[in-house]
Amino acid sequence: MSPPAKQQFGEAWDLLFHPPVAHRGLWTPDGAPENSLGAFQAACQAGYGIELDVHLSADGEAMVFHDYSLKRMCGIDGKLKDRTAADLGEIRLKDTDEKIPTLLEALAVIGHRAMVHVELKTPFGEVGPLEQRVHEILIDHAGPTCVIGFNPYSHAWFADRFPGVLRGLDSYAWEDDTPHLSAEQRQAFKRLEQVSIARPHFLAMSLDMVLAEEAQAHRAKGMPVVAWTVRKPEQWAPLKDHCDNLIFEGFAA
Repeated sequence: MSPPAKQQFGEAWDLLFHPPVAHRGLWTPDGAPENSLGAFQAACQAGYGIELDVHLSADGEAMVFHDYSLKRMCGIDGKLKDRTAADLGEIRLKDTDEKIPTLLEALAVIGHRAMVHVELKTPFGEVGPLEQRVHEILIDHAGPTCVIGFNPYSHAWFADRFPGVLRGLDSYAWEDDTPHLSAEQRQAFKRLEQVSIARPHFLAMSLDMVLAEEAQAHRAKGMPVVAWTVRKPEQWAPLKDHCDNLIFEGFAA
């Protein structure tokens, strides 16, 4: 896949492999919180790539935030999707001065300084609105980007409409009770059968999936594999010869 992908994606393709990618920005428990403008600024200054998460607000804006609930990061009951962008933009993250940013605000801060992995948190059965808004934003962004995410139908949406968007399919062992997926579907996803639906350019595998036969078979055919989330150097050591980059947090990669 590399020669045509390199021609198609240029700088973004090169940046898949280096530098390492800061998970939700370069955040710390006692500093800038995850998915904040401060964490993105720190990642840029340190020379890392950036992974961030996006959800759709009640009024259709792409907001940078990981959880579906506001409780963990903001101490507020309720879901992000039930509030407007203006309302969300006034909510503080983890008792800091940092607010929930829009994707537009995040990319404006990052500029061309870092490769941005935009993880689409699209629930199963709700593909379309978030993807459309993210694409509208990305086409006006001058820096290198890709979209990632677990929902293969989200990737298929891009593959069918905007194949020029670089895409990375997330996956893990699927051993939880994921809503809208049967036990049989989860097992199929564990075997990476959803790759045929998603048609990604690379794979973003959880640590327990990097060495899986299926992931390594795709890599052998030229599909890069990025490992997540590496939280200790000793986790990376046995994997680095079997994948192409890492998404990390909690140490200097």
